Amino acid sequence: MEQKEDPLQRIEREERERKERGGSLRSTMWALVVVAAVLAAALVYVWYQKSSLVSELEIEKQDLTEQIVSLQGDYAQLSSDYESINAQLDSSREEVAQLVERIKKTQAADRAKMRQYEKELGTLRSIMRSYVVQIDSLNTLNKKLTVEAAEARRQAAEAGKRNAELSEQVSTLSDKVATGSVLKARGIRLTAYNASDKATDRSSRVTRMMVSLTLMENDLAEHGPVRVYVRVKDPEGYLLQDGTNASFTCSGVAMSATASREVDFQGGDVEMSIYINNIPGYVKGIYTAEVYTVQSLLGSAEILLR
Repeated sequence: MEQKEDPLQRIEREERERKERGGSLRSTMWALVVVAAVLAAALVYVWYQKSSLVSELEIEKQDLTEQIVSLQGDYAQLSSDYESINAQLDSSREEVAQLVERIKKTQAADRAKMRQYEKELGTLRSIMRSYVVQIDSLNTLNKKLTVEAAEARRQAAEAGKRNAELSEQVSTLSDKVATGSVLKARGIRLTAYNASDKATDRSSRVTRMMVSLTLMENDLAEHGPVRVYVRVKDPEGYLLQDGTNASFTCSGVAMSATASREVDFQGGDVEMSIYINNIPGYVKGIYTAEVYTVQSLLGSAEILLR
């Protein structure tokens, strides 16, 4: 027969069990609170990190956008007097405008495209610098050609018998100013040598002459073989003939040459010399050498023989 539990003991037992259950519940509750706090802290940290990254990416995108818009403004201000360059500028301006639209539509978090846009920005900047150098070079050449055209007009007024020829050269130079493709030369010199190949200014000792010059760098000019012609005139204005019967046509005008030489022009400076041989004799006075290509007059030089 089962022994009945003492009522007082039963009450104490139930109170003890109730306290044990309460303590277990409180422990569980506090454990859940701690876990929730840790999860909340982790979520806050992740959210903060994500917000910081998004903010940094937005700043990078804004900075890149401002750089592209600034470059767009620089392209808008760049201009030239040359149709070929203007056509290239219009194409580059369109590329910049498209790049502006693309970056505006791209999320800052798309880092791959942001890097791609940075590379495109660098390329467009390099292209713009090349435009600036090219335009400056053409403007400098334009000024030089303008000065030479004015000098050619002055010479035409002073030398009546050369008027038709120089007028044609002036017209040719004026047409070429806008294109910048005409070959030019610098450092043109006319030197006389004796039989020992030493420079001299004594007419009685001169056995030959040499014209030296440098064809100037010009990437716009056609590359390949270029023949340079020299016309040397004595103090009376007569053209010296070395027996080769060299001749050429410049801007539609047929002319005889004293001598000529062909060189390979690849866009860079070309230093060259042309010798004048087989001249019977030289007299005292000023000898003038004019240097030509079939395009135009490159320049002239003089020497006084005593």
